[in-house]
Amino acid sequence: MNRVLKLQEKFNGKPFGKVLFSKILAGMAPYFKTIKPQVEELRPNYMRASMRKRKAVHNHLKTVHAIASCNLCEFTAGILMEASIPKHRRWIPTGMEVSYLKKAKTDLTASCDLSHVDWENCDHVICAVSVLDTEGVEVVQANIRMKVSDKPKK
Repeated sequence: MNRVLKLQEKFNGKPFGKVLFSKILAGMAPYFKTIKPQVEELRPNYMRASMRKRKAVHNHLKTVHAIASCNLCEFTAGILMEASIPKHRRWIPTGMEVSYLKKAKTDLTASCDLSHVDWENCDHVICAVSVLDTEGVEVVQANIRMKVSDKPKK
């Protein structure tokens, strides 16, 4: 089991465990703290995370800013990669294509499924992240390209 899943296990069932776990993960890349993401579900090859619509993430229309929703997508994809990739491999994002489908007027939930990935034989992974509002309407789609390679031998 990798370090992200071990950490999750440590916090499971504890008071405020989900909140503390989410804060620690957001701290891995401190910019994520700006959206205050919450891990809703995490297991190998699947993740769902959320963020609240609050003034700090608003744009001039008082909807969720496009970059805040991108941040949620990248948080979801990155944590999922970290939780899913075999220990002898590594990843780094190399590109992101985003479609803003509707105004994001509510809290948001992002999900990504990597169950189709052959981790031993891939050199890149496309993390398709879907972001829904509280009504279940898809407001953002993101395809985040991750380069995957073996870690150097020590």
